[in-house]
Amino acid sequence: MRDTYLPYGKQMLDDADIEAVVNVLKGDYLTTGPMIKQFEERMAKYVGAQYAVAFTNGTAALHGACFAAGIGEDDEVITSPITFAASANCVLYQGGIVVFADIDQQTYNIDPTEIEKKITSKTKAIIPVHFTGQPVQLDAIHRLAKEHNLVVIEDAAHALGATYQGEKIGALSDMTMFSFHPVKHITTGEGGIITTNSKEYYEKLMQFRSHGITRNSNLLTENHGPWYYDMQFLGYNYRMTDIQAALGCSQLDKLGSFVKRRKEIVAAYNEAFSDLLEVQTPYQHIDTDSSWHLYILKLNLDTLSVSRKEVFEELHKMNIGVNVHYIPVHTLSYYQELGYKRGSLPKSEQMYEEIISLPLFPLMQEQDIQDVIDTVKYVIKKVKK
Repeated sequence: MRDTYLPYGKQMLDDADIEAVVNVLKGDYLTTGPMIKQFEERMAKYVGAQYAVAFTNGTAALHGACFAAGIGEDDEVITSPITFAASANCVLYQGGIVVFADIDQQTYNIDPTEIEKKITSKTKAIIPVHFTGQPVQLDAIHRLAKEHNLVVIEDAAHALGATYQGEKIGALSDMTMFSFHPVKHITTGEGGIITTNSKEYYEKLMQFRSHGITRNSNLLTENHGPWYYDMQFLGYNYRMTDIQAALGCSQLDKLGSFVKRRKEIVAAYNEAFSDLLEVQTPYQHIDTDSSWHLYILKLNLDTLSVSRKEVFEELHKMNIGVNVHYIPVHTLSYYQELGYKRGSLPKSEQMYEEIISLPLFPLMQEQDIQDVIDTVKYVIKKVKK
């Protein structure tokens, strides 16, 4: 057993990151300043988008995207139940109705054929989630969106650095959200961003994150002078700070190495677990190159004498910080109170009962990786029927 606890995810910071933050602290701007613009421009360039708008966190960014898309009272938006609650909550913030579509049992991503079944005359948008970092089948989703005049907002919180058919995630749909929580590919502490090729969405997002206020002379109906601004709708204070943006810029310098390291860890896991009949390693679709935010190991419970809970607890006792991603959103208490039913999304609900997430982050050393492998194998052998 390990002497120290190994978490499932953790940020990786170095002296350059610290220096970047300290330089801002010594400068003139702490909140909305030049580093935010620099971070936005670098993110847009990295993914190949025309625009990027930074937010306080990924949830705020999704809220902004729903506003920019015009989602309002009783508009339906289709998303996956296998995600963090924010992917659905952002629709509720706008008065919309969340419609969940079941997953593909191989990729664990939302299934386009299930999306098609849920489209009605009230459907306004689709929020596909690139679960674990593996992109969804965007071609099929884009065909549906075009046919039904729907907005596509990609939840790419897991997918910075991932590609679909050779193109980076971030400029392929109407809007794309990335998250910079410490367990993600790069971190700004908390933070999120929307990338887009639409000037209209860009301008709405910029105004939405700052109380609905604008100083843009092209948008003002009157102008009293250089100091004048106008609040044209009810927005929010969702602005990122220069401190966060400076950290983000420094982290972006290392993104390539971070993704590379994640792939190396995944390769070691896949090799180690490929011949274990008691578990199933992740499936990788031919069209996608995952950036591997999460490594999901599926337990073949028919071959084990215990439940997933007991496997989970046994690994934690041995200092391996496995997790479960995610509890299907429609089964959470608040969504149950809204009328969503257990049993309505059987593939998602079955998947939830069978999965654990193994530690995966660039700071992991070779011994950490081997500890995970050895401990998983030990526990599986111990609980095998």
